[in-house]
Amino acid sequence: MDGGAGRESERLADASRLALALLTRRERSRDELIRALIARGTSPDDAETMVAQLSERGWQDDDRFAGALARTRAAAGYGPERIRYELSRHGIDELASADALASCEADWRARAEALLARRYRADALVDPAVRAKAIAFLVRRGFDLQTARAAIADVMQSDSD
Repeated sequence: MDGGAGRESERLADASRLALALLTRRERSRDELIRALIARGTSPDDAETMVAQLSERGWQDDDRFAGALARTRAAAGYGPERIRYELSRHGIDELASADALASCEADWRARAEALLARRYRADALVDPAVRAKAIAFLVRRGFDLQTARAAIADVMQSDSD
C-alpha cells in the first residue's frame, strides 16, 4: 500500500526538479511551464499540482513573467500590439497584459520614431512608396496604424525644421 504513495511523491519530486530547472533558465508563464512539464513526461495533473505549488511559493508568477517579457520586447523595439499578442500566446490574460505594458512606461510614438530613424532617411519618407513600406514595417513591429502615421509625420517634420 505504501508503494503507491511513495511513487506519487517521487513523481512530484521529479516534476518539481524539472520545473525548477526550467525556471532557473528563464521566467515562464504558468501555461508555458505546464506545457513544458507535460512535454517532458509529467502527467497533466502532476504538472498542474507542481505549478500551483511553485506559484504559492513565489517561484512562478505570471505577472512577473509578463512584466519581464513586455520590458524585454519593448527594449528590442517592438510595439504594444506585438507584445500583447506574444503575452496572449503565453497564456497571459488581457488585464495582466495591460499591467505589463503599463509597467514599461514607454513612449510608443518616440520608440516608433527611433526605429524609423534607424531604418529610413527622413528625406526618403517623402516618397509615398517608401512611406508605405515604413508604415508596414512599424505595423509588423506591433505599432498601431495611428502611431505609425504620427511617427512618420514627426520624422518628416523634424527633418524639414
